[in-house]
Amino acid sequence: MRYFFHISYYGRNFNGWQKHPKAYSVQAVLEEKISQVFKTPIGIIGCGRTDAQVHAIQYFFHCDLPENWDFDLIFRLNKLLPSSIVVHEIIPVHAKSHARFDAVLRSYDYFIHSPKDAFLSQISTHYEFKDLDFEEMAKALALFVRYEDFRNFCVSPDKNEHTRCKIKEVKLFVNERGTQIRFYIAGNRFLTKMIRITMWRLLQVGEGKMSLETFEKYFKDLDNQPLISFAKPEGLYLSGVFYRELKRPIASDLALFDPSLWKEVVSYSI
Repeated sequence: MRYFFHISYYGRNFNGWQKHPKAYSVQAVLEEKISQVFKTPIGIIGCGRTDAQVHAIQYFFHCDLPENWDFDLIFRLNKLLPSSIVVHEIIPVHAKSHARFDAVLRSYDYFIHSPKDAFLSQISTHYEFKDLDFEEMAKALALFVRYEDFRNFCVSPDKNEHTRCKIKEVKLFVNERGTQIRFYIAGNRFLTKMIRITMWRLLQVGEGKMSLETFEKYFKDLDNQPLISFAKPEGLYLSGVFYRELKRPIASDLALFDPSLWKEVVSYSI
């Protein structure tokens, strides 16, 4: 029978979700522990990939389990798994349900803090900023719901069948003291390092190092691949995966996702 597993993971010590030879990945650890419990090799398929050191506050994968069980599988797996991976729920689904292909929307959050903070550095990206021009950043964000081709917002675009993404919503938040920034984006698909490239360029606009005209050129001039810089991975979270027949709230109590901490600067949606 097929099951969806609702999990979260802290990605700092992992080489991303997907398993690779000689790499410490979330997928490899989960397959090892599930196979250990059922005493037979079991493969799993995730809802998408995350880069090395990127986190997932919400993530789903599916697998076919060979038999019914008469024990608390969630408890047993969480006992075997490292503290950086947590299983929240195991959901029986139709035999043809697919964690990746059935997802209709995904969301990401990126967190930045300044000045340096010994505690936030484990869950947010330290970036020295002051007096960011939020008005210009808001104008840049408006372009994300206007354009659909993100060829210049990813690495190795030609490896993709296409580079079109439908962004449904973008938001920018700041905390009360002005020392933390939260960027939220939701869309039907995302390209490799797309969020981190976006965040880097957005900060360049906010600091006056990149004009809005230059920023928009990344959408308009698709023939020339620009030099790529991207923000660090530790501030990035896969924060939501949505299905037509399955909707689950975030199961973690991580304080960064507390709405009361944030004041919305701008929001665009379609």
